Amino acid sequence: MKLQFSAEVAKARKGHGPVVALESSVIAQGLPPPFNLQSALRCEAAIREEGAVPATTAVLDGELWVGLTGAQLRRLSKGAGLRKIGSRDLAMAIADEASGGTTVSATCELAAAAGIRVFATGGLGGVHRAVAEHLDISQDLPALGRFPVAVVCAGAKSVLDLPKTLEVLETLGVPVIGVGTTELPGFYTRHTGLRLEHDVAGAKQAARLCKVRFDELGQGGMVFALPPPDETSLKLAEVERHLTAALTAAKRRRITGKAVTPFLLAELSARTKGKSLQANLALLENNARFAAKVAVALSQAHG
Repeated sequence: MKLQFSAEVAKARKGHGPVVALESSVIAQGLPPPFNLQSALRCEAAIREEGAVPATTAVLDGELWVGLTGAQLRRLSKGAGLRKIGSRDLAMAIADEASGGTTVSATCELAAAAGIRVFATGGLGGVHRAVAEHLDISQDLPALGRFPVAVVCAGAKSVLDLPKTLEVLETLGVPVIGVGTTELPGFYTRHTGLRLEHDVAGAKQAARLCKVRFDELGQGGMVFALPPPDETSLKLAEVERHLTAALTAAKRRRITGKAVTPFLLAELSARTKGKSLQANLALLENNARFAAKVAVALSQAHG
């Protein structure tokens, strides 16, 4: 796979320094301006503050980038004409010399190809709530099983069927590990009532698991589920109430496929008067910071 690296990432890779991958669909499609660019810069800054190097991935004019300049981040934040690119879409984007934001699945693939073992995002894609009517399961899940990357997230997005998402991850052999918790976070909310079999207390223990799974066993990806910051998190009942109304609106407007999640997130932001947006911004930075700590500990473990 032919990859383009920013100067900062190229230097870190040459010196075997700690690097954290970041997706860019959250910039191109997930967050509204100006919050999308602000969030991207805050996440990158948090990673640097912890001693690691950020590597935001994207497809620009048919080239696969790992690590972006400020100008490239600003280009993505404008959103116009940009594709939402998952792992299955990479070939078409390259052939068409297209540009777009990479989702979790594509970022996992690019990170693995670049030898990056830690990736921070907001929330995973997964099994959609109307799966019985439309077999809608995110390609994020099989990508996690395939690529040896540890994804730090606040669980799966609240708009999904979380129990079914956990079941599919188990089927794919992907461990979901709580960070300081034995309960799956629900993106905006710290509590879902869904118990996790495994947990770690902090970054050093997480790094040890990464080393065993990737280096000693040669297995695929894993998920570190980090609860969102308490001061900005929402209550589960509040999220469910607004989400029910948003799902009804999406069905009425016949919104399907890739457009569903961005629509629901925008509806939740409107219905919570911006509280869900603030929770999203806070958890993104929180996840990036923890991922950097894991990458640093993993780098130290490798000597």
